[in-house]
Amino acid sequence: MRRAAGLLLLLALLPGCETKPPPPAPAARYMLGQPYELGGMWSYPKEDFAGTQAGLAAVLPDRTAGRRTANGEIFDPDQLMAAHRTMQLPAIVSVTNLENGRELKLRVNDRGPQNPARLIGLSSRAATLLGVPAGGAVQVRVVVETAPSRALAGQLPSTERTEIAVQAAPTGRVEREALAPLEGARQSTRVREASVRGPAVSTVADVTPDLPPNPLPEQLSQRPAGPGRLMLEAGSFFRRDLAQRQAARIAGLRARVEQQGSGRSAQYRVVAGPYFSVAEVDAAFAGALGAGLPEARVVVE
Repeated sequence: MRRAAGLLLLLALLPGCETKPPPPAPAARYMLGQPYELGGMWSYPKEDFAGTQAGLAAVLPDRTAGRRTANGEIFDPDQLMAAHRTMQLPAIVSVTNLENGRELKLRVNDRGPQNPARLIGLSSRAATLLGVPAGGAVQVRVVVETAPSRALAGQLPSTERTEIAVQAAPTGRVEREALAPLEGARQSTRVREASVRGPAVSTVADVTPDLPPNPLPEQLSQRPAGPGRLMLEAGSFFRRDLAQRQAARIAGLRARVEQQGSGRSAQYRVVAGPYFSVAEVDAAFAGALGAGLPEARVVVE
């Protein structure tokens, strides 16, 4: 009996038998990242603190928490998270399901979705609240929340942000000599002294915006539903002939050229549609990719 108890005590003292605490979660960092290929299409990240986009949303396939997102955070399908192919990370966005009017703020902290015909990928919890079915796609509008997104960009650490060191120019020694005031200048001297002695009042406050809470609260809003038209956009040009040449490459999709603006500011957009189902617009998108148009995208108008 004593021998068995001794063995148990020895095993308890052996290294590696004690329970180690889990490693701390990595701190969030701000990033854009380099161009990358995902799902057969190249994406080029860029900053946009006031952007609005409309397209299709899908549910991210992750079912369990624990993996790291593109900017080093921990993904949790039970939190309000999202993935976007080009947006700065992290960013706060308002996502509205145009088909039922539900609106929710999400934290975009990963790259995706895998399907390039989808505008944004939603965590399971975000999809449930917005009414997006697993394996399906719904029309959404995505609006970048400017103030909280700028706060994240300005206050989170970043390996991409470069600080430029600026040295002050050397200052020489200044010799001063007090001179007697000119006759009749006493009153002006007293006025200057009074202005110097008075308290300095700042009219501009240095305000640093607060970082948004992490995780975000589940604050669901209800807007009027307003689904739009599913369209395929295949490029925008400043010359009509170039747009017509692009449209000819996908003539089988009944593409056309639409002018936006007038005069020197006119642009010519190549579009096809409208399509009356997600399956139809997905087939058109695949046809555009097959024709060698990697800039094609699915939009809602």
